[in-house]
Amino acid sequence: MNQPSREILYSSPGSGLGRLFAGILLLVGGIAAIPIGASMTHRGPDALGIVVIVLGVIGIVSAILTFCGLVLVNPNQSKVVVLFGDYKGTLRSHGFFWVNPFSTRRVVSLRAHNFNSDKLKVNDLRGNPIEIGAVVVWRVRDTAQAAFDVEDYESYVQVQTESALRHMASLHPYDTPHDTEVSLRGSSETVNIALQKELTQRLQMAGIEVLEVRLSHLAYAPEIAGAMLQRQQAEAIIDARTRIVEGAVGMVQMALEQLKSNGVIDLDEERKAQMVSNLLVVLCSERGTQPVVNAGTLYG
Repeated sequence: MNQPSREILYSSPGSGLGRLFAGILLLVGGIAAIPIGASMTHRGPDALGIVVIVLGVIGIVSAILTFCGLVLVNPNQSKVVVLFGDYKGTLRSHGFFWVNPFSTRRVVSLRAHNFNSDKLKVNDLRGNPIEIGAVVVWRVRDTAQAAFDVEDYESYVQVQTESALRHMASLHPYDTPHDTEVSLRGSSETVNIALQKELTQRLQMAGIEVLEVRLSHLAYAPEIAGAMLQRQQAEAIIDARTRIVEGAVGMVQMALEQLKSNGVIDLDEERKAQMVSNLLVVLCSERGTQPVVNAGTLYG
């Protein structure tokens, strides 16, 4: 379930260029006013000169505060504005703005990020140690949640990605001979979709949107890689032999039915057994068979 968005847009930021020009005028006027006031009070106390000096100082301070409020927002970047501990809003539009000079601004990037996880050593559903890694493409969806709900949202993405990878690996076997069973190696698209869904749920609290998740590395751990390779080869041989036998039996059955239906030859049970045996040898043999011509009869 999606959490409600906490982000609000900063209301009516001032024009940066207008405030920049105003600050420059205040600074220039303040710098020019101080020596003028000092010259007026050089020969003795002069109330007007003191006022000019005070106005000059105020102008310089005002210029400094004006410059402190200037904010530059680059494309695909945002600034989270906080004033005295109170969240005032987020600047999402790129441009040159002016905000309250006493506020603090935190940069939150809105660009898409790539995170390539380390190779994790975990156990699959069958308890076999495997190495697994993933690439995650993500970006910040809610700047307020990313800035305030977690300590470091980039580190949060890394930790939650590794946790989701470990959990996903424990739910499925590395490989399976059954097409209907989901495996990490044989059902990569299904695993990627499930991993993205789980990671999206984990990162909601940080206001992170998961754009894509892909397994980048998947292999047996080195200590069992050799044994697992032998097992895979044995399973492949058994599967191939099973298909060969099933096909050979079907072909023999088809040959007998056609011979009987076409009335080519009438075979008794013994001759059928001999014919079935010969055909199975021919169809299931790994090498080419050589026929033996029987010049006599089957019964000697």
